[in-house]
Amino acid sequence: MGILSTIFGSGDVISKGMDLIDDIHTSDTELIEAKSKAKTDLMAAYAPFKIAQRYLALMFGLSYLGAFWMCIGLWAFDKPIDPILEIMEVFSISIIMLTIVGFYFGGGFAEGIINKRKT
Repeated sequence: MGILSTIFGSGDVISKGMDLIDDIHTSDTELIEAKSKAKTDLMAAYAPFKIAQRYLALMFGLSYLGAFWMCIGLWAFDKPIDPILEIMEVFSISIIMLTIVGFYFGGGFAEGIINKRKT
């Protein structure tokens, strides 16, 4: 009997072989779970970037809006707005705002277009 189990293998060898075949084959459920986990991990990796992105957008957005409303107020009281416009020009606040808004909203816009083309 020992010779036969050596030649044909014991039940343990056969079960390990079946487990190996099962590990090689990926079912649809396992594939969906793996993709979902990869997306969740990617979102978790981007979380600090998204927070920093929002802080930058808020800081420059508030600066831009503050300068805008200041100019409106000075214009309403017939005061010169040239000093504020010069400061905005020196610091390129309008270009910075356009860049931030472009990256902030453009990323989601581009991703939406890419996802639509995939389907």
